[in-house]
Amino acid sequence: MARPRKPLLSRERIVETACALVDAEGLAAVSTRRLAAELGVSGPSLYNHFRTKDQILEAVADSVSAQVDLSMFDAADGRDWRTALHDWAVSYRAALTRHPNIVPVLARGPGRRPAGLRLADAMFGAMVDAGWPPAQATSIGALMRYFIMGSALGSFAGGFVDDETAYDPADYPHLGQAHLLADRQQIIDDRAFETGLRALLDGLASQYEQVGGGVREH
Repeated sequence: MARPRKPLLSRERIVETACALVDAEGLAAVSTRRLAAELGVSGPSLYNHFRTKDQILEAVADSVSAQVDLSMFDAADGRDWRTALHDWAVSYRAALTRHPNIVPVLARGPGRRPAGLRLADAMFGAMVDAGWPPAQATSIGALMRYFIMGSALGSFAGGFVDDETAYDPADYPHLGQAHLLADRQQIIDDRAFETGLRALLDGLASQYEQVGGGVREH
């Protein structure tokens, strides 16, 4: 019997394998030698698709950006700017929390990454179309990116240990229940994100009224 053929090496296979490696072990685990071993190929064969490790990580980052739902920014969607921004932020954070180890690469900005640029373009265009002056739409994009990426970099609740003795009331009189946070990590972190997101949107809604909800900056 003929031996089964190995799957052809492709850009997609390299990115998927690198993404799984980043998820499991972090950015430092990625090297061309390690990826080649994971893929069952020789190291030089990777260079037909990517010249450097940084290019691979950029592609992994862009694959995560591509997971963010942008449908709420379509002109035919019908959601108002506030609802669209909320739903986009939730989808954006969900993508990042699935792949938190790649967030430092995403935090550098979209650069030339196609999916990252489509994400920025869709959000900015929707805000301008809704009546935000372009300069403020840019600030909204920056603000949302800071908030969303910051929320994905680590867990607030997960930062406390599940050990009651670690928080002696004599030293920390207000942290008597802190050891319980770790067990409710996702609930607490999700609630904190939603609380912050609502506060941001409330503030933006107030500013929107001040700019006239349709007066554009020229």
